Amino acid sequence: MTIFPIKAFSDNYIWIIEEQRKVIVVDPGESTGVLNYLEENTLEDVAIILTHKHEDHVGGVKEIVSQYPTTVVYGPEETEHFTNHMIKDGDVFELYGKTFKVFKTAGHTEGHISYLMEKALFCGDALFSGGCGRVFTGDYQAQYDALQTFKQLDNQTKVYAAHEYTQTNLRFAQTMEPANKVISEALEEVNEMSKKGYPTLPSTIGKEKEINLFMQAETLEDFIELRKARDNF
Repeated sequence: MTIFPIKAFSDNYIWIIEEQRKVIVVDPGESTGVLNYLEENTLEDVAIILTHKHEDHVGGVKEIVSQYPTTVVYGPEETEHFTNHMIKDGDVFELYGKTFKVFKTAGHTEGHISYLMEKALFCGDALFSGGCGRVFTGDYQAQYDALQTFKQLDNQTKVYAAHEYTQTNLRFAQTMEPANKVISEALEEVNEMSKKGYPTLPSTIGKEKEINLFMQAETLEDFIELRKARDNF
């Protein structure tokens, strides 16, 4: 099995899970890169999993399905216009021989979900390296609870977030904790990766516990204060 990103827009990653020439596409916000890959590699068994309803995560679904009509699409209720398999918190399903566990990780949207496949977490905009998604719903408790869910996962779990925000997130973290050597060293590493054009993802849950101030917030109040500061950064 291989997992790799197809870049989309300015900073999106559409994650591709390939297993024995069968492909699972995570949050295809646009179709061009995905369709090119499928055509170039003559792949026909395609599935899509969606984390939430935002256009930069679902915008490519219809075109992919039109080109590959047998595509199965899994997603939460808020993506019902695109899905043929609606799923919810606590569901477990099999896809191409892999088991996926579903977690509700709301806050960014009302129905945002994340998927755990073995030790790979596909978390959309609920968790980023060094950060988390904006709380567009205003439900800070839900987003805080999502982070607590992620903290319970094995430290070796790889974090396949949907955006390349790591550098900005760590710059923000450094302004909040300028004496934090772990964050400073992580930022230096990310700066070097960025210069070379390398993705900073996947991260791991263990690494996020060390560098992600949002994961470290001990109370809801602390989290809200931090999130609002990041919104204005």
